[in-house]
Amino acid sequence: MDTNKRAYQMLVLIATHKLVDKATELFLNMNLPIQYRLNAEGTASSEILDALGLGSVDKSVLISTVPQGFGEQMLQQLHNQLRLDAVNSGIAFTIPLTGASNLMIRMMTKIDEDNEFPQQGKGENTMTGNKHTLVIAIVDRGFSDDVMVAARAAGAGGGTVIHSRGIENEDATGFWGLSVQEEKELVLILAEVENKVDIMRAISEKCGMHSEAKGLVMSLPIDAVMGI
Repeated sequence: MDTNKRAYQMLVLIATHKLVDKATELFLNMNLPIQYRLNAEGTASSEILDALGLGSVDKSVLISTVPQGFGEQMLQQLHNQLRLDAVNSGIAFTIPLTGASNLMIRMMTKIDEDNEFPQQGKGENTMTGNKHTLVIAIVDRGFSDDVMVAARAAGAGGGTVIHSRGIENEDATGFWGLSVQEEKELVLILAEVENKVDIMRAISEKCGMHSEAKGLVMSLPIDAVMGI
């Protein structure tokens, strides 16, 4: 196989802890070697939680890397086994990867050889036709609610918050006159492509670098999605 022509995807699942436990076992059974699991929070309001009889919006994020021809198969399996069409279950999607380390290519090539996954032609996609995008806002701790208020006003639905830590470059922050807070929040919003610009603009205006949130906003393309 010519690995230079082989495409790879990042497979992301955002779901309840229990469903992610099941997905982790499925991933292991499929011999997927690259996995990351993160704790996160949903962005539903307390009023919505009370109405649904739920006490928590805690989520887990499971990330793996797969050959492109295998991504849609895994999405379908996750959809069927985790019932992602049910209320308060989860969402799974794939993101195209434009680069990979030699180690990852060797690992993915071994998976291809063991499982004989199909290869897709360039641009082929049988699910959503790239109708969605992932908007990512990185803000100082405590401003994720402000991000979601701005995003919802611009047409976004829900989001997922991941707590993280920034790495400060003292020379850069001194040059720009910025005060960088180490504790950060990543807000992940799966949005329709036609709403992307409005959502990003709304977040930037309310929580951009010149606000107290000191936010950055970016977007990534989505190949396919299950659970909407």
